[in-house]
Amino acid sequence: MKKILFTGGGSAGHVVPNLALMRELKFTHELLYMGSGGIEERLATEAGYPFLRVECPKLVRAFTLENFKIPFRLRRACRKALALLKEKKPDLVFSKGGYVSYPAVWAAAKLKIPVLTHESDLSAGLCTKLIAKKCEAVLTSFPETAKRFQKGVYVGSPVRREVLSGDRARARKKFGLPEKGPVLLVFGGGSGSRALNEAVVGDLPRLLERFSILHITGGQCIPERREKAGKNLYIARDFEADMGSAYAAADIVLCRAGSNTLFELLALKKRAVLVPLSHASRGDQAENARYFAQKGLFRVLPEEALGSLSDVLIETEKDPALGERLQSCGVESGTDAIVQFIKKTLAGQVAGGARV
Repeated sequence: MKKILFTGGGSAGHVVPNLALMRELKFTHELLYMGSGGIEERLATEAGYPFLRVECPKLVRAFTLENFKIPFRLRRACRKALALLKEKKPDLVFSKGGYVSYPAVWAAAKLKIPVLTHESDLSAGLCTKLIAKKCEAVLTSFPETAKRFQKGVYVGSPVRREVLSGDRARARKKFGLPEKGPVLLVFGGGSGSRALNEAVVGDLPRLLERFSILHITGGQCIPERREKAGKNLYIARDFEADMGSAYAAADIVLCRAGSNTLFELLALKKRAVLVPLSHASRGDQAENARYFAQKGLFRVLPEEALGSLSDVLIETEKDPALGERLQSCGVESGTDAIVQFIKKTLAGQVAGGARV
């Protein structure tokens, strides 16, 4: 049985796609996960995968003395990763990016273990740029991104199967939502979004005139509650593990613009209003959102324009042309394509020169 070491983390956006791929491979391959002691350790351990912990320093995108310690801490992380790879002897390393993946890829290259990486965003992150030459191929969610790398291959984005398997009637029954009438799903990523939460609560009376609302707050600033307003319902929950049902219950979504979320929405053909993260970000969310907005598939609402939230949501939900464009966009999950690429690489059918 071939052994694959997955790596990637720092945020759920790097870990969740890895877990989607691992779910497809776990019965036919031996799987390990390497990362720092962050969200990747919690999620990989909860999913039942052996976890190899290597603390890796993160570059802070501002002046700080901590950045001067990075070369020394990174060298220590790479040495530990090298020792672990010598011990575990994986046949392939698969990186989903994020700063925590660099030591595993560096060590694999030293040991001549094949490496694949996948880049979710339209503009590649720093880690992808650093490791690209060490990889057999740079797999991408966007076709334009693949063209920027010598070994770029467009395969799409891995989407969790459980997200695609929700049933509308069962989902509405599960949450106690009305069988008829439009439902708005609101969420702000793994830890929630204070800006989205406050905007929804601030405009709740008007929103409830049109929608029932399932609001996943991330535990930020809003107590869990359930209240009725006329024929519609407002449900606030800190967390929801069953996102397949949450999506299935909804007619329209209000959310951030992380790449994984966008491709889930596209695979499900869901209308959405996107509010890209504008602070503490390299700008990838705004760029991803703009890309699809220009194709007429989503509406984008900057944080500073959240005062017009109700109008934009109602217009988006009513727009028939938007629904037609979503149904014909042709964007599907890339999970199967990536799994097949992994298997071909393990079988020696990808020879370091893959090209889009």
